[in-house]
Amino acid sequence: MRNFAIFAFSLAAVSMTFAQSSKQVFPGANPAMPFSAAVKADGLIYVSGTLGSAGDIKAQTKQVLDNIAATLKVAGSSLANAASVTVYLKNQSDFGAMNEVYSTYWTKDRPARTTAMIPLLNEGLIEIAVVAVPDGGERVVINPSEWNSSPNPYSYAVKTGNTLFMSGLIARNGKDNTAIKGDMATQTKAVLDNGATVLKAAGFAYSDVVATRIYLTDQAAFADMNKIYQSYFPSDPPARATVKALLTSPDYSVEMTMVAVKAANRSAATTPNADGTPGAKNANLSAAIRAGNRLYLSGILGNTATNKGDIKAQAAESLVRIGRTLKAAGFDWKDIVDGVVYLPDLTKFNDMNTAYREAFGKDFPARATVGAGLMGADAAVEIMFTAAK
Repeated sequence: MRNFAIFAFSLAAVSMTFAQSSKQVFPGANPAMPFSAAVKADGLIYVSGTLGSAGDIKAQTKQVLDNIAATLKVAGSSLANAASVTVYLKNQSDFGAMNEVYSTYWTKDRPARTTAMIPLLNEGLIEIAVVAVPDGGERVVINPSEWNSSPNPYSYAVKTGNTLFMSGLIARNGKDNTAIKGDMATQTKAVLDNGATVLKAAGFAYSDVVATRIYLTDQAAFADMNKIYQSYFPSDPPARATVKALLTSPDYSVEMTMVAVKAANRSAATTPNADGTPGAKNANLSAAIRAGNRLYLSGILGNTATNKGDIKAQAAESLVRIGRTLKAAGFDWKDIVDGVVYLPDLTKFNDMNTAYREAFGKDFPARATVGAGLMGADAAVEIMFTAAK
């Protein structure tokens, strides 16, 4: 358990396996853990959430980014090719010091980035997950021309091929970087209007968005956020996960990060019921969105009337539901390349892994595991995946 926090990625410990012709799996240094260091598929490289293990936030930020750089080198890429970065910080007070170190790794053309404050495993003060473009791949930085540069070290979006990775957006005026204060409805509208501006600058629209991750500071305002959110996605909304987390400033109550894909075959799928009948649609999210060769799955819960408090049972049920969703969309377990596990009680990490490991067996996807709060009162775990053929 303690060793999980030490994601010291050794080149000598890495080998490469081929789960299928279009997918390359790069195992991690600890084969006992059910995730790979990185997975390369469909023109992207997904790097697992990498934890710091020793020292203060500056030391851990450097350690994590150096380890990710080593992972990307083996996978045929580099930090310069990073398209999207997710930073999970244990302490809100570490944001400035983290940025000080982080900014030295990208002095220009920075990747899109999302930062949230979430409990982490063991002694980690920071966990970072990355999606990168292989060497030689297209990588175009997007910043709306009418906006000032971000006050923090990230670009508002990065485009590669038909895919756009957007930074986490908050209720801030892009023209002067002032906070837009107000209740959850006001801030949600400001965030989504900002998203429309970034999408337009890249030649995309909300109809192209395939996946959203939402961080709320107040679970009680979940319904207020949903009411505004629905108006921006009137049909087949993106796959989505919504969790509780602190943000970079007390001024903000919601942050959203999105992925958009331009694809002629975009389609939505629901999770079939256990008896095989069609599942019900959800006005806030689609169980999965297929776009091109990828499938973006929503965060799926596994709580039932009989498994309250049983993390193994909930994780197993979540994975059963994910399996039905994959099949309904024409995908399989072997196609999963990346995931995030939201686990409010991190002491149940090993119990969750027991069920998780059984779903895959080997050639595990990249993964991050963080202690975010969930929107379901009895939910103990939520799992979100990306798959690619």
